[in-house]
Amino acid sequence: MWDLVSDYGRIIVADLVLSGDNALIIGMAAAGLAPELRKKAILFGMVVAAVLRIIFALVATKMLAIPGLLFVGGLLLCWVCWTLYKEIRESLDAKAEEALITAENPEAGYTGAPRRSLLSALWTITVADVSMSIDNVLAVAAIADGDSTKLVVGLAIAIIAMAFFATLIMKLLTKYPVISWVGLVVLIWVAGEMLYKGIFDPGRGLLAYINGTGIVG
Repeated sequence: MWDLVSDYGRIIVADLVLSGDNALIIGMAAAGLAPELRKKAILFGMVVAAVLRIIFALVATKMLAIPGLLFVGGLLLCWVCWTLYKEIRESLDAKAEEALITAENPEAGYTGAPRRSLLSALWTITVADVSMSIDNVLAVAAIADGDSTKLVVGLAIAIIAMAFFATLIMKLLTKYPVISWVGLVVLIWVAGEMLYKGIFDPGRGLLAYINGTGIVG
């Protein structure tokens, strides 16, 4: 029971602390719209990003079962940890919070007549999210460790939170940076687990792959 709660908690924390770049892009894109379109752009932008995240994470979960790829995923997650560390140092959450607040203020950002459609803003957000989703995908797929139900439920909770409380979450992450640091520690731990399993796991590790192909033994 405790392991299940712990895994769900780690998925939610990892997804939320890695959402700063998504929130920044969504806030900036929405701020360029006419005020009456912004709330729709923020909500649908979060939902589109979330759905893509689930799809990619499900694919990644299956791919991590291939011998050798778990170790590669661990190396990539180390890079994600380094990126998150730099984002914390550069106060990315504060910038995301400011962008969202600007987008939600009808008197801030662009206030003229509509100059671009909601669809074009969502397309910008979607393209950006596709290119930036590797961090979320790797982290939650590694924590779920092949359990699709755990993956979808954990992500769904984080998605609902970001869709309806994105600005509040960014404010909390900005006001209490310790949350982001805790998230970073979680990801470092997960990366370590991935690297260890990527070498020694009897089904997916490099040693099993090497033994299976007759290179060793």
